[in-house]
Amino acid sequence: MTAAAQSQSSAWYRNRWSQLILGIIAMMAISSPQYVWTLFTGPLNAKLGTTLAELQWTFSLLIILQTWLSPLQASLVDRFGPRLLIAIGAFLSGGSWVLSAYVNNIWALYFTYGVLGGFGTGIIYVGIVGLMVRWFPDRRGLATGLAAAGYGFGAFFTSFPIDSMIKSSGYAHTLVVWGIIQGAIGILAAQGLRTPPENYVPAGSAAVAPLAALQSKRSYTPREMLQSPVFYLLFLMMCLMSTSGLMVVSNVGPFAREFGVANMLVFGMAALPLSLTLSRVTNGLTRPFFGWVSDHIGRESTMALAFALEALAILILFKFIDRPALFVVLTGLVFFGWGEIFSLFPSTLTDTFGPKFAATNYGFLYIAQGVGSILGGPAAAFLKQTTGSWTAVFIIVAALDALTAILALTALRRMRQKHFANG
Repeated sequence: MTAAAQSQSSAWYRNRWSQLILGIIAMMAISSPQYVWTLFTGPLNAKLGTTLAELQWTFSLLIILQTWLSPLQASLVDRFGPRLLIAIGAFLSGGSWVLSAYVNNIWALYFTYGVLGGFGTGIIYVGIVGLMVRWFPDRRGLATGLAAAGYGFGAFFTSFPIDSMIKSSGYAHTLVVWGIIQGAIGILAAQGLRTPPENYVPAGSAAVAPLAALQSKRSYTPREMLQSPVFYLLFLMMCLMSTSGLMVVSNVGPFAREFGVANMLVFGMAALPLSLTLSRVTNGLTRPFFGWVSDHIGRESTMALAFALEALAILILFKFIDRPALFVVLTGLVFFGWGEIFSLFPSTLTDTFGPKFAATNYGFLYIAQGVGSILGGPAAAFLKQTTGSWTAVFIIVAALDALTAILALTALRRMRQKHFANG
């Protein structure tokens, strides 16, 4: 490497941490549409006269548009750069809330909150993750975990204020105020985002990459990746975990109201917003934590550990869901066992198929989150409506988590070893 190249590499190495911070801020700005949605379900049902199952399709559309179009969204970021596209995503995300404040029918809500919001948040999510796996080839698990933590943790700062504003000023005023705030923050953060130099390698990366032997020696194009059975196994596993997680995420509010704990006090605070706040913390912390763990003990072992924890937490929550203090603690534990999928899967995918096409490749895998949304929120609400209880929902969630943990230790490990041997 020439002296000029070394100087450039050093400058970019110092700057990558600034890129990570800006990426986290942009992710935090788009977390509320998904993670505080449950706070709006009650007043929106009253306003629009819908059933819970009908209303939850708004949430599903948000996730579907955020995920099913992620290959396109990632390619746009690659073509036009993160500064412009992340800003556009923030504008669409914030604007979707403002427009949703004025809707008078469910179809308008589907378009504003679901379609516009989903496309905007999707641009930011897949764009930031694609940037981080390129900036941090030596710490992919940790970096993608921290970026994803911004998405999971951002609603920590908004759950109580939004809940309070809904109660004092109504849901429509809340959507307008917080839509403007979150959109502006995302647009400002986007102004400093840049892509790293091609073939960027940070100084000292070999010393902090003990799993380098389990990383691909070349980069696979999206077409090549889509011909590999490893991709489809990862896709299936992410579908299973997304489905189970979204069955819980989208229905925490209905759970709490059904079992009479939503407004019961825990440490002087209502159990539901306290649960949502704690869950944002655990859902944020789990992503860099298990990402960091996977950098050291391996992706498959970490997946098995985290997914088994999720299955156990769901079963315990079901047992004690009518006790407000335990409801708060156990919902936090459930989120701790689920949120790490957003660091483990992108880092595993990039390890397996290389960094050059990481954003677009992850865009294809991220579609699994959209599949999960189809089967998650509406399926859980339908099961409750059909059976009259939440029992079937909890059993199915625990079973899906346990199955995915087993697949990680058996099929995924064997198939990845074969992939590297043949690569």
